[in-house]
Amino acid sequence: MSELQMGVIEAKFADVIWSSEPVSGAALAKKAEAAFQWKRTTTYTVLKRLCDKGIFQNNSGVVTSCISREEYYARHSKQYVEETFQGSLPAFLAAFTKGKPLTEQERDEIRRMIDAAE
Repeated sequence: MSELQMGVIEAKFADVIWSSEPVSGAALAKKAEAAFQWKRTTTYTVLKRLCDKGIFQNNSGVVTSCISREEYYARHSKQYVEETFQGSLPAFLAAFTKGKPLTEQERDEIRRMIDAAE
């Protein structure tokens, strides 16, 4: 997947697809019309962009994902940490928690994740 970024509206549209897949193009156009007041052509234009990014595929009018929502956001997060914090997870966490202390539950969850990764 060469381009891991989606705009806000693309991400909202992607959520519609992920929650509905497999979904026909016609059904997806109806969902997009209801959710975003899009015309069919707008739906197919945005869908094509997401397919070109390798996130979804449209085979014979049936839209399915190439990667799951969780995998997309995991890859996107890793890319963000690489580009913004030179790959340093501690630097990311320091920036993320600056001015907002972690709750006890958040600290416990992070400790569990660290223990599981070792």
